[in-house]
Amino acid sequence: MKEFKNIQTGQKNLTDYEQAYATFQWADVEAELKLNTQAGFNLAYEAVDRQAVGRRKNKPAFRFLDGEKTESLTYHELKRLTNRFANVLKDKGIDKGERIALFLPAVKEFYIAFLGAIKLGAIVVPLSPALMPDAITEMLSDSEASLIVTTTALMSRIVIEQLPALHTLLVIENEDAGGPVSEFAARESDVALSYEWAMTGAKETFKALDVSPEDPMMLLYTSGSTGRPKGVIHVHGGITHYYQTGKWVLDLHEQDIYWCTSEPSWVPGISYGIWAPLLHGVTSVIYTRQFLPEQWYGILANQHVTVWYTTPTALRRLMNFGPDNPMGRFNLSGLRHILTVGEPLNPMVIRWSSMAFGLKVYDTWWMTETGGQILCNFRCLPIKPGSMGRPIPGVYVSILDDQGRELPALEVGQLAIRAGWPAMMRGIWKDTEKFRRYFRMPSWYLTGDLAYRDADGYFWFQGRVDDMIKKAGERLGPFEVENKLIEHPAVLEVGVIGKPDPLWGEIIKAFIVLRPGNVWSVQLESELKEFVEQRLGRHFVPQEIEIRHSLPRTKSGKIMRRVLKAMELGLPFGDLSTMDD
Repeated sequence: MKEFKNIQTGQKNLTDYEQAYATFQWADVEAELKLNTQAGFNLAYEAVDRQAVGRRKNKPAFRFLDGEKTESLTYHELKRLTNRFANVLKDKGIDKGERIALFLPAVKEFYIAFLGAIKLGAIVVPLSPALMPDAITEMLSDSEASLIVTTTALMSRIVIEQLPALHTLLVIENEDAGGPVSEFAARESDVALSYEWAMTGAKETFKALDVSPEDPMMLLYTSGSTGRPKGVIHVHGGITHYYQTGKWVLDLHEQDIYWCTSEPSWVPGISYGIWAPLLHGVTSVIYTRQFLPEQWYGILANQHVTVWYTTPTALRRLMNFGPDNPMGRFNLSGLRHILTVGEPLNPMVIRWSSMAFGLKVYDTWWMTETGGQILCNFRCLPIKPGSMGRPIPGVYVSILDDQGRELPALEVGQLAIRAGWPAMMRGIWKDTEKFRRYFRMPSWYLTGDLAYRDADGYFWFQGRVDDMIKKAGERLGPFEVENKLIEHPAVLEVGVIGKPDPLWGEIIKAFIVLRPGNVWSVQLESELKEFVEQRLGRHFVPQEIEIRHSLPRTKSGKIMRRVLKAMELGLPFGDLSTMDD
């Protein structure tokens, strides 16, 4: 209890960033975890089985909340259930390297199947329950998944006849997982089996397969601006990255109650919703229902959450629709650390959080392709509101020009990471050429993000390379305009694009969602333009403003500017599988 009080009062896992950055080696983490990478290891074994002995045996690994009841799985129970699932796969003839797809919501069966499959050495393919038949068919066909775990409510979206590699469909029949049992009978086929029935007959003992650090453990589909979704390959060797960023960035301590609000089909819900908390032996809260401000505040209070990893979008929704003073209505005294991911964090949200929770918000930047956090705001460093932060120790980040030369401070260019960090993607499934294009400048992973580095080594997001607006020969980043417009009290959300113009090359067009109680008028339009001009300059003023009821966003909260641009120009939308409903 004394140690927990020390954590609450400010004890940090990382106290000297400069020293850590100068001296840290990834081999140090392997030694701390007692990994024998030459003999082989298994990420799921390290995350579950090693925790399921000693003092953590009966400690909850997960608490599953559905708004009405709570169900916990201890580390020992998680070990037994994941062993059972690994044996189910073994009995179905699944071998190392085969793809196992999980088309599930955030229910306990997802986590059991995910970890059990990796114990066996299989490659897991997580799929969002928001995906529709065309997208699901494309991803399952591309990955050649031989076994799928799904629910009675979702199985109707799986077109079995178009999936020749598929030989087993495990269907979860309980109502909590998505539908009444009666739906299963309507779709029963030669390949469909009851998940519950299979698990009941499976043994509880299983020896996890030792694998190489470079062996794949997950195939995560993400979409680009055009073309088909791409399968990003991640490997067991990412363990050191997940563990160390959980220690230094999330600042996890064993006594923490941790809540990552991401669904497990999105990379934060895996790297920092499964791996990091399990490797640190903490208890994670999993909420399976839709966003409701009162419900979210209740979870933070009633579950005594201490570390909260969420999105700027979620914080804005709480800011706009939740209580003005949540601390006055909910006991949030246990909350000690708030972090965000998914999109740039607006300074206004940081200021609101300081008032609402008495805590700063620490933003993090990374991508599906990086596998883990890369640029972060650390508890031991000052926050510069709006900054992406500084690189994690062990990773070198820079800004490059079009010729691959490193740019000095304050010059905008492409954000690039020197290749070789542990959680880095190891390939694109069936597309070696696409993978090589990420590394077309030797030794550098090109992120596609525009940014600059300031004199103190903090990085600042400026937009995507494809989003860059070229107005009268000057390059402008859309995020800077968005970031300023959203500070106006009438603006709730904003997306900015460059619109082709015969005179200027491109003009700036802003799509705006107004806060409740505001009405669009010529006067408000002039006020917004003047607001931008006085704070950024005339070149940043949008020539056109369009009012909308909502903006297209990904499930992680990022504005889909390409969709706005396609709507404006009457072009095809491209892949929409990652768009939020």
